[in-house]
Amino acid sequence: MELHAKVTRVALIGAGAVGSSFAYQMSTAGLCEELVIIDVNKAKAEGEAMDLNHGTPFSSSPMRIWAGDYADCREAEVVVITAGAPQKPGETRLDLVAKNALIMKEMIRQIMESGFDGIIVVASNPVDIMAHLAWKYSGLSKSRVFGSGTVLDTARLRQMLGEYFHIDSRNAHAYILGEHGDTEFAAWSNSRIYGKTIDELLAEDDRYSQADLDQIYINVRDAAYHIIERKGATYYAIGLGLVRIVRAILGNENCLLTVGAHVDGQYGISGIHIGVPAIINRQGVREIIEVSLTEEELKKFHHSADVLRQTLEPVLQGR
Repeated sequence: MELHAKVTRVALIGAGAVGSSFAYQMSTAGLCEELVIIDVNKAKAEGEAMDLNHGTPFSSSPMRIWAGDYADCREAEVVVITAGAPQKPGETRLDLVAKNALIMKEMIRQIMESGFDGIIVVASNPVDIMAHLAWKYSGLSKSRVFGSGTVLDTARLRQMLGEYFHIDSRNAHAYILGEHGDTEFAAWSNSRIYGKTIDELLAEDDRYSQADLDQIYINVRDAAYHIIERKGATYYAIGLGLVRIVRAILGNENCLLTVGAHVDGQYGISGIHIGVPAIINRQGVREIIEVSLTEEELKKFHHSADVLRQTLEPVLQGR
């Protein structure tokens, strides 16, 4: 009797710029044995799979990549959703709600009809709204459906802080929290640069200023607009961010990432998905971590949550 070893499968829904970037980076990461690409444009998915397969002889580990359909989600540990209408120049992420809510509902229906019983990671914009809708439509537990949240925004902040303070960006410990969008904020009070608080650094070195840090935050918040204006879309960094999330899940890492998780009283906020520090492992969101924030930062957090809630309610009510 032939025995078949259990293989790890990741399903990608959406073969656009973000999905293709994620798929390429997954093909080199060695995190799973199977990657299935699903897209309404089957020919595009087939083309991406063919191109990626041609690079597998250069990869560190063997991998099967193919263009499939929703039935292939059944055996997947993780489904990553990047499909949806893209953000156009001059358009905010929240402007995409009506278009992408309908798309999300149909995608989740087909995923769940396959018998899928894993973890769903959403990157489609507006990601906090779409993650919440994916959770509502799927019927899965709160821990198993979440968005990429402010993972990318936090990475942007750390990269810019690394340049500013002349250190490796991986040693710039700072978070962007809240909506992945215009109401996000930098949690400066909780930031540490080589073990020192921002206040300590500003007090001991006049090369640094709060005005510079405020400009860094603005550059982080508006980064997508600048990139879209120049090249039409952002996809490399979010692709890497999604790979980082999948690595944490499949590796059962118990690492802290700022994902768009469902809050249930943390920070005084309930009933939405929003960017928060959370421990990620094979369960999905193991727990949300409540870091210390100033009163002003908490006000910004609640404002961000209010904006998301006001945007979400009409969709949930079918208006």
